[in-house]
Amino acid sequence: MIVDTIEARLSAALAPQSIKVDNESAAHAGHAGYTDGESHFRVRVVSPLFHGRSRVERHRLVYDALADLMPLPIHALAIVALSPEEVPAAG
Repeated sequence: MIVDTIEARLSAALAPQSIKVDNESAAHAGHAGYTDGESHFRVRVVSPLFHGRSRVERHRLVYDALADLMPLPIHALAIVALSPEEVPAAG
């Protein structure tokens, strides 16, 4: 599954405290780039490597980790990239 590959690549490249990958492909069936139900994804990554980096720099780190998967099999990727300090405390 592509979700597992995305998680593994981002885990190896970013040493995240948490990572979540959602396959949103079903919502895009029939649209450009849709392939076999695994083409549109949303990732949420919390990593210390994002500390002090701009949003563009953070997204570049994510894209670099997944470069050979784009533009296919990944057609679309929504990214939320946070440093641990930016995650609200539970409570």
